[in-house]
Amino acid sequence: MGKTIGIDLGTTNTCVAAMLNGKPFVIPSSTGNRLIPSYFAVTNDEKTLVGVRAKRQSITNPKNTIFAAKRLIGRRYDTREVQVTKEKVPYGIVQGPHEDARVMCGGKSMSIPEICAYILLEAKNVAQGFLEDEIEGACITVPAYFNENQRQATIDAAEIAGLKVLRIINEPTASALAYAQKRSKKRELIAVYDFGGGTFDISILEFGEGVYEVLSTAGNTYLGGEDIDNRIINYILEDFKKTHGADLMQDVMAMQRLKEAAERAKIELSSQTEATISLPFLTETSQGSVHYNTVIMRSKLEELMSDLVENTIQICKDTLGSAGLKKTEIDEVILVGGQTRAPLVIKKVNEFFEKQPNRSINPDEVVAEGAAIHAYNIVSPLPSNILIDITALSLGIQTKGGMFAEIIPRNTSVPVTKTRKFTTTYDNQDAVRIAVYQGNAEMADDNELLGEFVLSDIRRAKKGEPNIEVSFDMNSEGILKVTAKDADRGTEQTVTLEAASGLNADEITAMKKKMTALELELKEQ
Repeated sequence: MGKTIGIDLGTTNTCVAAMLNGKPFVIPSSTGNRLIPSYFAVTNDEKTLVGVRAKRQSITNPKNTIFAAKRLIGRRYDTREVQVTKEKVPYGIVQGPHEDARVMCGGKSMSIPEICAYILLEAKNVAQGFLEDEIEGACITVPAYFNENQRQATIDAAEIAGLKVLRIINEPTASALAYAQKRSKKRELIAVYDFGGGTFDISILEFGEGVYEVLSTAGNTYLGGEDIDNRIINYILEDFKKTHGADLMQDVMAMQRLKEAAERAKIELSSQTEATISLPFLTETSQGSVHYNTVIMRSKLEELMSDLVENTIQICKDTLGSAGLKKTEIDEVILVGGQTRAPLVIKKVNEFFEKQPNRSINPDEVVAEGAAIHAYNIVSPLPSNILIDITALSLGIQTKGGMFAEIIPRNTSVPVTKTRKFTTTYDNQDAVRIAVYQGNAEMADDNELLGEFVLSDIRRAKKGEPNIEVSFDMNSEGILKVTAKDADRGTEQTVTLEAASGLNADEITAMKKKMTALELELKEQ
């Protein structure tokens, strides 16, 4: 029998863990690295690189090195987030055949699930090499606020990598599982504040006696450490232009060096009050080579990132309100994600919750540890815990005027079945279009379209008279079944809506075959 693992597929780094001797253990690579940089690259001689090897050559090969792919996964090309990313990264982003965002790498277009599959495959190879056993299955984590398309894209990435997905689990929930492993069995209400490289989540959970129930969750899938890095980069760009009269924006290699320097400075400023940035021969001008040296104070960084942190605190307020809880009822606040090492974040969380956050767990590794615990629990003949999760976003249909009619409200425990009654909008209408959306906006088009179908042969009558029942049935894996029924005539249509990831079944099969062929090559690197 093979091993089960937990994988935290991160924006900046990926981490893999397994249960050893009854405890979660973060698996190091053969070189001792406990974190895998979430980087993918194709070299000039068409060699594929993943993780550390890809990151090492990112400065000299910026246009063919993909990073922060998680920020694009499951997103349509025309979304604001994709267009903003397009302006900030050195690699090309193009529209795919299914209106999805894809990246240009090695002279060809690649889907985001395929990029993420390479990173997951690296994690799988690290685990197999250390455990000296085949991987039976994996729990893979995602931000709690990921929509169904983003979750499906993550599942597709795992399938391409040859991983059997035991469960997609929310990152804050996984963190709570790992935290609770080291606590007593008493009932606790905890808030998991998860500020990572690309996303922010806050979840309120109650646990005790082996039962873990998510009460409320909220977040922003485009708010994270990458945004802080960009603030530092923009500050340096302005300073460089003011000092040297040159614009670095068109120098791709200089911009990549700047990105690495900004990330290093941000990390240093978590433990020091100032950080030195020294970039010799940063660019060439008509006057020759230009060197850049500056010192950034922690106070300047906090000024640059203050509004981003305030955004997270506002989301915390909303989440507590949704759970119907007061700050004083929270027993512990857990900090997860690399950005929670920043003193400003710790200070603001402390001020809001009116208690010192718990920093006893490694914010970079706890998510993978929790995923490993849950993976082991799923295949165990005697499960040690029960996990009750919720829908992070509301599910409903489009109605007259383009409005969004909620059927399953956000923060509803799953599995769940909900039914609402609707009617026709004009006389003698004999068919209705059922367009299913996910999100929390009042207008349907501001939410994510999951799919649509037509209920035909309904009773002809004056508008408002027919009784049309629409039922949503969501299981614990997040698969949604929608039924529309003409209650007067008995006509019924049922569809299972599987979220779109930007790939079809044939593409996934072809990518999986390609990945299998490359797996040995990647292991030997």
